[in-house]
Amino acid sequence: MDVLCVGYACVDINFKARHHPGPDEKLRATEMHTCGGGPAANAAVAIARLGGLAGFSGYLGYDAFGEAHLRELVEAGVDTSGIARGDFPTPVACVTIKPDGQRSIIDYRAAESSAPEELVSLSTRTPKVLLIDGHQALLSARLVDEARELGIPSLLDAGSVHDGTLMLYNKVDYLITSEKFARAMSGEDDPRLALAALDGAAPFIACTWGAHGVYWQDEAGQHHMPAFDIEPVDTTGAGDAFHGAFALGLAEGLSVRDNLRRASATGALTCLKNGARSALPERARVEALFRSHQTG
Repeated sequence: MDVLCVGYACVDINFKARHHPGPDEKLRATEMHTCGGGPAANAAVAIARLGGLAGFSGYLGYDAFGEAHLRELVEAGVDTSGIARGDFPTPVACVTIKPDGQRSIIDYRAAESSAPEELVSLSTRTPKVLLIDGHQALLSARLVDEARELGIPSLLDAGSVHDGTLMLYNKVDYLITSEKFARAMSGEDDPRLALAALDGAAPFIACTWGAHGVYWQDEAGQHHMPAFDIEPVDTTGAGDAFHGAFALGLAEGLSVRDNLRRASATGALTCLKNGARSALPERARVEALFRSHQTG
């Protein structure tokens, strides 16, 4: 296995609308699309679409949503043997997407929809890279410790500040945060200052900053890579795609700069279609965009 992705799986119900609804407003959607979602689950599918071998470990209910999501993962070629099933509902997210691609999300997850702490072990399912999204925090914390003992690099998708990301952000080898997480943790609006405030949390730290691209910090200092110039249709899942692609790049031994550029291309292409899961690009499209940047 190239990458084991551990964390959140849900079903996304995506609505396209003229604007985000206001107080007491009844808003009619212009389009609707349903697919599997969740940062770690989407990352696993992104890796599979890029030609990697991915596994997912998390929770799905025995309800219709859980059955549909499991079927999607299997059809994508993701190893699902690390999924816990239960009688509590599969988490559901309702996503409203404006014409400019910006989104708002409301989700529901039962407190009991967690995977057992001993669900999987890296000693029996040994990936080249461990990717976690901060959900399933107790399971993830144990796996990060196992990864350190086994010499397996670990990566955290820190999309927002919550109990899991607070527990894990300074325990991984690669910390890749969203703009939202970096602003909240640092109190800074400038990406370089936010990145500097996170210094020391991990050996490698990167912050994705939307249309401004990605900023990262290593032993040589701070660096910046501009984003691809696109007109987004729906930004849902772009971060998940970025993290999955970056984790696969680690498994494949890409240089940091090439890895970030290919991950950025994967995220950018995800923004060009509606929905997160259904928009994740195949490797040929990513490589074409990546090569055009190298030769352009």
